[in-house]
Amino acid sequence: MSEFRTYDESDAPEAARPMLAAAKKRMGFVTTLNGVMAESPELLAGYNALAEQFGRSSLPAAAKQVVLITASVANGCEYCVAAHSTLALRARVPAEVVEALRAGRPLADEALEAVRRLTQAVVAQRGWVAEAEIEAFLAAGHTRRHVLDILLGVGMKTLSNYTNHIASTPLDPAWADQAWTREQATDDRHPDAVCTASSPAGS
Repeated sequence: MSEFRTYDESDAPEAARPMLAAAKKRMGFVTTLNGVMAESPELLAGYNALAEQFGRSSLPAAAKQVVLITASVANGCEYCVAAHSTLALRARVPAEVVEALRAGRPLADEALEAVRRLTQAVVAQRGWVAEAEIEAFLAAGHTRRHVLDILLGVGMKTLSNYTNHIASTPLDPAWADQAWTREQATDDRHPDAVCTASSPAGS
């Protein structure tokens, strides 16, 4: 099995060091995810840029957390589910919401449930989401901008989820209390399903 190194701000490739130093200043430590990504400063910079823009997006604060956890659950990313569960709780997302997301269960809040369902559909269907699902999302009080903001969040998590899959990123102690395994998800996802929509010719 290929082993990926986890860097810190002192030994990372030169271009990545300022980003790791900034992360340490912001969070108090360099996450193992950032440390692994630092092997490719461009990947780390791209992830940071997406995270910053997603933070600025028009989705309400709780909805952003729903996107990040739901995408990570759908992709089976044990690291990111633990990390974002911790961060969501710190952001005062109700514990029952976080627990439902971790298990893939529906949310009682209609607006947040619409975000969960659309995020799940985007990941499971690789973006080929049925028009009826978009209409249901809009009917729950969301906007077309919110649809695109969810895509931004899914793109952000795709980078981190896939990095963690490939590198088997060690879990930071900061996230240990919210450790999660794929077996804990009991939702209605269909991970083995393939997209049945016709993609544009040549794509």
